[in-house]
Formats: sequence, C-alpha cells, structure tokens
Amino acid sequence: MKNRITGRSAFLALLKDEGITHLFGNPGTTELPIMHALKDHPDLTYVMAMQESLVVAIADGFSRASGRLVACNVHVAPGLGNAMGSLFNASFTGTPMILTAGQQEQGHGLMEPVLYGPLVRMAEPVVKWAVEVTRLEDLPRIVRRAAKIATTPPTGPVFISLPGDILNAEAGIELGRSTRVDTRVKPSDEALQALVARILKAERPVIIAGDEIVKSDALREAAALAETLGAPAWQCSTPYGAHFLSESPCFMGALSRLQKQVREVLSPYDLMIVLGADPLRMSVYSEVDPMPEGLPMLQIGLVDWDLAKNYGAEVALKADVRETLRALVPALTAAGGAALEARAKRGIAALASKNWTARRAPLIEQIVKAKDRSPIDPDYLSLQIVEAMPDNAILVDEGLTSGRQMLALRPHRDRYGYHALASGGIGWGLPASIGVSMANPDRPVVCYSGDGSAMYSIQALWTAAHHKLPLTVVIANNGGYRIIKQRLLAFHGDNNYVGMDFADPPVDFAGIAKSLGLETMRITEARELPSALSSAFKRPGAKLIEVVVDGTV
Repeated sequence: MKNRITGRSAFLALLKDEGITHLFGNPGTTELPIMHALKDHPDLTYVMAMQESLVVAIADGFSRASGRLVACNVHVAPGLGNAMGSLFNASFTGTPMILTAGQQEQGHGLMEPVLYGPLVRMAEPVVKWAVEVTRLEDLPRIVRRAAKIATTPPTGPVFISLPGDILNAEAGIELGRSTRVDTRVKPSDEALQALVARILKAERPVIIAGDEIVKSDALREAAALAETLGAPAWQCSTPYGAHFLSESPCFMGALSRLQKQVREVLSPYDLMIVLGADPLRMSVYSEVDPMPEGLPMLQIGLVDWDLAKNYGAEVALKADVRETLRALVPALTAAGGAALEARAKRGIAALASKNWTARRAPLIEQIVKAKDRSPIDPDYLSLQIVEAMPDNAILVDEGLTSGRQMLALRPHRDRYGYHALASGGIGWGLPASIGVSMANPDRPVVCYSGDGSAMYSIQALWTAAHHKLPLTVVIANNGGYRIIKQRLLAFHGDNNYVGMDFADPPVDFAGIAKSLGLETMRITEARELPSALSSAFKRPGAKLIEVVVDGTV
C-alpha cells in the first residue's frame, strides 16, 4: 500500500526533496491549503513579501547568489499578473525557479468566479514550461519534471498551477525521486583541436565574457585563457554579474550599450572569443551596428539560443564554459609553445597601462576632486560605498545613473560578490538583495539603489526588517528619474521633464524605511559619508541610508 498523503503536504515534501529550503510567497485564499500544510513542515522557511513581484524578485536574488533552485508561491490570476515583471527578469537571467499559483477548484473555474484566470496561458510567454495539475497522482511527476527543466541549461523559471481540489485531496501516491541533468560537457577532441588552431591563427584576439562564467564557476579559467593569449577581456554589454576577475592584467572593463562606441572598441581585433554570453545586446536603436564588419567570432556556451543568435560564428560550441576552458588552455599552451608564451607576455605588457586596474587609480583621483560638492556627487557616493564595504561583502547594484562608475571602482573577486539589474525592469534591487542576504547569511550585503528604482519595491524592506538580515540599503536620492531626463535631452533635445520629478512633494525614504522597521539615516553632506557607511556596513540588522545626491542632468 502506498502512503496516503494530501496534495498540499505532498507538494511541500516534493519541494524539500528537490533541495528547497525557503518558500517565498504572499498568501491568498487559493494558497490557504499550502499555508495549512506548512505546520507539518517546520524545516521549510516561509518568507512573506508584501506583493507578488517582490516575492519573485527575492527568490530570484536568492538563486543568483547561490546557484540553487528556488520556489515561490503567489496568488491566483491578479497575483500572477503582479509577478510578471519580476518573472520576466528571472527569465532574462535564466534563474532556475519553480513558480506556483493557487487556482480555483476544477469545475468551479468553469463558472469564472472572482479572481479566476487562465494561469497557464498567462505564464507561458516567460517560462520554460507551464502546466496545471489535473490529478493528484500526477503531482509528483509534474514537480519532478519542473525541477529538472528549471535546472537544466539553459536554466530558467517554470510555472505550475495548483487547483484547490488537488491540494486538498488525499490519495496513496508515490513521490518518486529527484533528477539533475549533468551538462558539464566539453567539446570533442576534433572540435577542441579546431578551436585551438583557429585561436592560434589569430594575431589580435579579444575575449567577451558573460553570465555563464558565473553559472559554470569559470572565473579563474576565463582569466587563465586571457593571460595565456595575452588578450584583452571585456564583460559583455549586459554586465549584471561578476563575469570576469577585475584584477586580471587582461581585464579591460565592461562593454557599453552604445553601438558606435562598442564598434570602435572591437575594430582593432581579428577574432572575438565569446564565453557564455549574448555578447552585444544593445538597448536603444542605432543605425550603427556594434559588430565590426568581417570580425570572426568563436562562441562557447550552453545557452544555445545565444549561439550565433545575431552574428554568424565560425565555431559555435554547445559546451560548459569551465570544462571547455580546462581542456582548451593546456591545449593552447602545448600547441603554441614558446611563441605563444612570448606573444602573451607582449600582450599583457601592452595592456598594463590601460587595463581595469590601471584606469581605476586616475578615476579615483578625478572623483575625489568632487568631495566637497553639495549636493553630493553620486560618483563620490559610489566611491565611498566601495571603500567602506567589508572585503567579504556582496553588492547588489541598481544605482543606474548614480552607480555609473561602480563597475570601474569595485573589483569582481568571486562569482557571487556582485549582482546587478539585468533586464532593465527597475525595482529588482531592493527585494533581490533580501534574497541575496538569505542565501549568504554569513556575508554582509549592501544594496545600492536609485530613488526611482526603490519606489517600485519599497515595501520589500519590511521583509528585511522582519528577518533581521545583515543588509544595508543605500538609496541615492536625486529627486526623480534622472536616466529618463538624460535620454530625453540626448535623444530629443528636450529638457521639459514632464512626470520625471519627485519634488512636489519630496519622498522621505528614511521615514518610509523607519515605518517598515529599519534603522535609518539621512545624509546631505559628503563629509558624513565615510564614517556613516563604514559603521552601518559593520553593524548587524537591516538598515537604510538615504543620501541626497546631485540630480543635475
């Protein structure tokens, strides 16, 4: 006889067996069966956020900072609708996530009751797989399949609709077992030798690195490739993670999303080696193509959609980045011999005066000149944050215009030390930093956010205070949507900033945070920054520092 179990308890047991430790959610009536079952699963931590978009963003941050599968549960149709922006973000970054929503009981949904909606159809455009459970006996197979799909590269979110009658039913069912697909594959010997030959043929190769460096834990291997070739390495144009070791002598920084500028950067090279990235994802349209005409490309990664997506590749290898580089670097060394070693030394020497490290010192000197400005210069605020952060701190960055120099100031040293907005859907940073902190309880976390971004998700601060997280949120308050003002002026020559200011009335971020349970501080003078930031970053608990910065366009 199979053990009899309710659908609600089976669902939670299945999640736990798939490695889930936290269930992120916002409960509604259709989720009450799951809330009812939680008392029988005290080892599963329920994390409540005050709106569904925050629920998904917190789970997204947890996964990005740990590499683990996450699960979140939201309310029926309006709740899933609230979650869609954050679900789009999670899809963009390939976050392995099981998102579930309670659904009206089967049959009752046919009556189109209040809150009913076609959940599967709603979720399908932004997930890898969407399904509704129609028999309790199918629940284990569906959850197991969902976990497998979410965690198999290209990773990404999946969605399960959970009707109330399924959750409340009881049956004798077999829960099955968890499966993970091992995709740590490297190229065939023939493909590897072709790759070696093509790379050695190039005289001026350049490397572009992306998020699969983080997912495959290939930071050291990517740096080794660059140093073996003496080739410059850039982060791709969407640098939302620690995609390369900043202090490598070959690291140059991140490509911009300005087509003309990127084309000029890449024009001197005769081969582009792309490691786990969509290398030239742009933002605003330009008549200029960022890819120099005739520049050959080699591409390695497991996200096959990105392989030769926009530009043809001479070699496109669907393979794990780290495993490929572990085989490729020794093969290059053996085939290239003394000539390659000499070329690498020359290349590294030529980069010494213009690499990331070399450019950092004069940048700091330039920024420090603004230390007495009032209102506070946002670049100076970024510098003070970097200098005050503990060495083991994690930075979650949604500073946008106020954080424009952050990537040039703070070095990437480990794959989970830096996380930034990826898709462009603002409001991710505050809730994501909560998930990042929960995934790394022994590391302090600093969230740097613009004021416009913060107002998309400000109520997430309650969750940080409730869980007493070692999290410090720094909000750069420039009184409006500065990035939109900049683009209106740059693209249209218009400085009539309608709907872009928070001046009448101004937003009191410190007051909001205090009402949500955080320790707060408001800073208007630059001289207060060093001591205030250093002290806050070292103290336990959730804190918010509002810094009034210059909003000049």
